[in-house]
Order: sequence, then C-alpha cells, then structure tokens
Amino acid sequence: MKKMKITALLVVAATLNIPLAAQSQEHPNLIMTKAGVEQVRKNLGKVPLFDASLQSVQKEVDAEIALGIDTPLPKDFSGGYTHQRHKLNFLTAQKAGALYQILQDDKYAKYIRDMLFQYEAMYQDLPVHPQERSYARGKLFWQCLNDSNWLVYMSQAYDAIYDTLSAQEREKLENNLFRPFADFISIGNPQFYNRVHNHSTWGNAAVGMIALVMNDEELLQRALYGIEDDGLALGGRDNDGGIIKVEGQKAGFLANLEEPFSPDGYYTEGPYYQRYAMYPFLIFGLAMHNVKPEMQVFSHKDNVLLKGVDALLNLTDADGEFFPLNDGQKGMSYYTPALVTAVDIAYQYGSQNPHLLSIAQKQNEVLLDQSGLAVAIGIRDGKAQPFVKNSINLTDGQDGEQGGVGVLRYGNEDLTLVFKYAAQGLSHGHYDKLSFSLYEKGDEIVQDYGLARFVNIGQKGGGNYLKENKTWAKTTIAHNTLSQNEMMHFDGDYETASKHHSQLYFYDDKNKDVQVVSATETNAYPGTQMHRTMAVIKAAGFEKPFLLDIMKVNSATKNQYDFPFYFMGQVLSENFAYDSPATLAPLGNKNGYQHLYLEGKGTPATDNTQFSWLGNGKYYTLTSATDKSDELLLTRLGAHDPQFNLRRDAALMIRRKDSDNTTFASVIEPHGSYSPVSELSVNSDSNIAQLKIVHDDADYTAITIKDIKGHMSVFILANRNASSSKQHQLAIDGTSYSWTGPYHFTDN
Repeated sequence: MKKMKITALLVVAATLNIPLAAQSQEHPNLIMTKAGVEQVRKNLGKVPLFDASLQSVQKEVDAEIALGIDTPLPKDFSGGYTHQRHKLNFLTAQKAGALYQILQDDKYAKYIRDMLFQYEAMYQDLPVHPQERSYARGKLFWQCLNDSNWLVYMSQAYDAIYDTLSAQEREKLENNLFRPFADFISIGNPQFYNRVHNHSTWGNAAVGMIALVMNDEELLQRALYGIEDDGLALGGRDNDGGIIKVEGQKAGFLANLEEPFSPDGYYTEGPYYQRYAMYPFLIFGLAMHNVKPEMQVFSHKDNVLLKGVDALLNLTDADGEFFPLNDGQKGMSYYTPALVTAVDIAYQYGSQNPHLLSIAQKQNEVLLDQSGLAVAIGIRDGKAQPFVKNSINLTDGQDGEQGGVGVLRYGNEDLTLVFKYAAQGLSHGHYDKLSFSLYEKGDEIVQDYGLARFVNIGQKGGGNYLKENKTWAKTTIAHNTLSQNEMMHFDGDYETASKHHSQLYFYDDKNKDVQVVSATETNAYPGTQMHRTMAVIKAAGFEKPFLLDIMKVNSATKNQYDFPFYFMGQVLSENFAYDSPATLAPLGNKNGYQHLYLEGKGTPATDNTQFSWLGNGKYYTLTSATDKSDELLLTRLGAHDPQFNLRRDAALMIRRKDSDNTTFASVIEPHGSYSPVSELSVNSDSNIAQLKIVHDDADYTAITIKDIKGHMSVFILANRNASSSKQHQLAIDGTSYSWTGPYHFTDN
C-alpha cells in the first residue's frame, strides 16, 4: 500500500478556508455541552417525558453496573455473545456518560473509566477478528462497521468523563486505544473507510468524533475529507457486490453527505439504511455544530440532513414502519433509537417543527441532552401537532436527477402506493425498476419482499445476509414488476445497473381523488421500453379507493413477459380454472425462478381475470385485462431452500409469451371487511364488472372500468407528451374526449 499522505489534507483544508485553530478544551463538548447540561439539571422534575426517559436509562445502566464489566475476547458473528456484549458495552457507556453529567454521580464516571481501561489493556495485542467473512474485518467485531459503531458511542462516553481523568490517564487511553482504533478503521482499512457508503459514514463519524474529543486536527481532516492516497486500485467489491473505489469519487464525511442524498433528503440506499446512517450523520453533525460551528454541517447542501429526517418519516406506513425498499428488514420503524435521535436533533436544530413532537410522543422517549429536553418541553407545553403524511415524490441522486420514489396516499393512509423508479441504490440496491407495493393503513396488500436476513439471529448465517438475498430478494421476479425472458433487470449486473435509472414521466397529486405517478425504463432490458403508470383513484360507486396499474411495453423483439403480484392473504376465489400438480417443481432454474414453486397453472376464461383474497380482515380483488393466450401461474416461495431461509409467500403471475409490444392493465381493489369475532362478512365481492383496454397505440392508452351497476369510468394516458399544458383530443367508440395535461379521468 502506498504511504498515506494525511498531512496533505491540511493544505486542502487551508484552501477551503477551514479554520484550524485549536478548539476549546471544555468538556463535554460533543453532544452534551456545559450550558446544555446546566439547562437539563435546572429542569429535572419539571418535564415528565424527560424525567421518565432519565429514570428508564438510569435503571438500565444501574443493572449493567451491578453485573460488572465484561470485555470478552472477540469470536462471534452478530448475534453471538461476544458481539452482543461489546455492543451492549458501548451503548451502556454512552448512556452512563449522560447520567454522569446530569446526576453528577461518580459511579457512572468510574464505570466508564474502568471499561475504557479494560479495552485499553486488551486492544494493544488484539488481532483482527477471527471470523473471515467481511471484506473489512474489525477487531472487536467481525467487521469494521461495528468497530466504528463502538468508537462513535465511546467517543461520547469519553467526552462525558474527560475532566475526571488525569492527564496521564487521557494520554494512555488516547495513545493505546483511541488513536490506534481510529487508525485501524481508516488507514488500516481504506477499502472500508474511503468510499461513499453507509459503512464509510460510520467510519468517518467515528474518526471525527474521537478527533473532536482529543483535539486532533489530523484525524478530523481525515474524517471530513477521507484519505488522499489510499493505495486502492479502481474497482474491488464488498460483500454485497458493491464497488469500493470509483474513479473521481471523493471520500470522507462531507462526500457521504453529498452524493447519496438527493436534494429532497432521500438516501439512495433506501429508508432502511437511511435510518441506520442517520445516527452517525446527525450525531457527528451535532458534534461539529457544537465544536466547529463555522463548518455549518447542518446547513450543508441546503439543510439536507434535516430534510432527510422528514423524508424518512414520510417513507413509513401508517404504523410507522419503513417501506422495505432495496435491502430493508420489515418491521423496522421510527420507534428505533436512531429515529429518536433524528427526531430530537431535527426538532432542536431545525425550525422546531411542532409536527415532529407528535412523532416523539409516539416514541415516548427522548435523548438525555438539550435536544431531548427541548422536545420534552415542547410536548409538556402542548405544542405537538399531528405529523400528517401526504402524497410525496422524492427524487433520487445527488442532484435529484436519478429517478425517485413516489408515494401516493389517499385520506388518512386509507390506501398508500409506493412506486419505485429510483437509481440502483449502491450495493444494497435491488434489480426492480418500476416496482411497487401497496398498503391499506399499516397492512400490506401487495408486498415488497425486503431483504433475506435475520439480523442478529446467530442461527441464521450468524445474523448476516443470507445467500438467498442475492438468489432471491434482489432479483427482479421477487418484485411486482416486469420480468423479460426470465432474466433480471440489467442481467443482474451491479456495475451496469449503477449507470442507469428510470425517468419520471409525470407526477400529479393535486386532485386527491385521482393521484398519478408515471415513469419509464429503457435500460433494464436493452431494446425494450417499459412505461408504467399507477393511479390511486376514489371513484363514485366504489366503497374504497383503488389502484389502477398500466404497464406499457414496447420491444424490438418477441419476448416472454412475466408480471407477478405478491398478494398478502388467503386466496378466496378466482374466475379461471387451473391445474395443481401432484408434485411441486421450481418454475425455473435461475434469477430467482429457482425459488418459486408452481402451485397452479391456468388460462383466462374471459378477457378479464379476477382473483380475490382476504388479508387482515379485509377483502381485495385483482382485476386484469388478459388475453386468452396468457398463462396464469400461482406460485409460492420455498423451492431450493433447504434451510427454510425464505418466507412461503405467494403470487399470482400473468405470463404473456411471444409478444413484443403489449400492455398490462389491472386494478387492485380493496373492499369490505370480515370480523372473526362477530363472524360478519361485509361487501366481500368485487365492484368491477369489466376492465377493458379500449384504445392503445403509441400516442394514447385508454382504460374503461365498468362497475356492477353499469357505471363507467375512463382513464386516458398520453404516452408521448407529459406537458401539463398540452391539449389532447381522442375519439373512442364514437365519444370524443378533450383534455389538457398528461392524463384524463372521467367518472360520469
């Protein structure tokens, strides 16, 4: 490896007019400050939510102190004892630091001091972690990512007790533990540290946090701007297939703040990893705000960090759970501690938005610092207002020009569409252009699978990503979008996929009863264009809003198209006959198809295929315009899965063979309810009598929806011109329709 030219970063800093004057040595100065702690102490006993949070943390930390300090020799993956013990140590130490500052009880300072010196004693001779799976092995943990977690939290604990230690003790800790630790995760592992990724964000924040405590300008420059000469060749891959070094790409905390975020605050890896990365982004951002306010980190890129909190909250369902775009574990929600941190900091250092207070009320805990106090005071004083999640279109990419994610909501999240037309999303991205998921309140109607991983459950691959994440979860057929010739989008090649993104055709949520998002994709399958338009519509004669889905495909060649819907619930009825095999066999042999059992196969009985299911006490019907030559496949996950790593989820798949240009049109219709208590079934049948494509050419696609009472709705899409001022006219079956803009809907 080439010699690292760290000192050259000082020249860069000088060029950028970054002050290098020595900071004040007053401590604490990272997250808690002298003035902030004094304010907290003055309000003890006066702010109920803060007092309750303090009491809860004190009980937790006191229990750990009673158990004694254990710093075992590392050996386990995530989920194993040594991993969990070291994780609990850094979490507890950070909380103990806050307790020491607030309560001024020396037992908390002694606990942190003793723990740090146990780590100091072991770290000098500690080899790299024995588990060899990671592309960047840590020492305390199996990967440098978790080592960075440790240093981010331990920096806060060290800052909290800094003034209780003698100069000799601080020198020993810094020379034997903190500096070697920071060097190891950065200079020792540039492939981890010197890139744009959530991993690197944690590494940058870790080095930066300890740099601020130790007043180490060299480490701080390394944190902000990365390693100038990292000795890495272009390319290289991490464990998820992500490219480590990209030509011309900057590194360091500020680069990670720039490139992955769009101007709207959307993080390209998706909400699950945005939630994970927001902690180091915001906690180091706050430390910089307190120690280096001239850097103006919170206002960087037009306040993108604070915008990111709002974007994250908008990427949740009615229960506060994040939409599982890309690698995302279902069930992760804004109740996670990372979002407690995000909400509190965004409130205090943003515009003190009262809508954030309602989220904090639901979280029912606050940070033990001045931001947590401000939130708790706001709640106490009755300032909280509901955080209403409206329809939103979030752009992706550094400049907001790499696709995005559209979320259409009707009413109080009575129906929520999540439409993904984004960029690849780095190494955690999935190959699913123009995919969607659908929710009623917090219930999935049509699901995105999410990731294939049991986080921190040792029995499942050490709690790490399972091989099925690549063979199933990331594949195209695992999502509700078009698969061509049983191949993945971009042939499943990460480097190719990273060069392309879908294009927004138009987004319109001005009419609450007809909200539309439309996008095109021309690179997923060379020679084929996909144009998908999705509309959330509340029409007369329908009990609930429904989703209209139009996928228009144009190709230079004849292909087989597979179009799945991963419904959530128990099959009730269908209007087509199908054969069920006596012995189950996989649908294919690669690209995710090898994991799908074929449970049934039929053909449409009419030009409308209807399929109904019951999920969470609610009825749903999929109505699709189908050709008699189509095949209707009932599939279920589970093939080639001997360790039962995959959920046994089901889908209805429409297969259309030997086609070049074609259009799929469907409606997903929520209706009625069922109570297992009263055993009362209400409105269990579809309200749609016929769905028909009545016009379809290069210029226009028109769909009619006739309900069971004969009422007709018409939706017309202009396929070539999405201008809001463009005037259109189209005659259909003797009726002339005139309108302005990219679409027309009539509900006479």
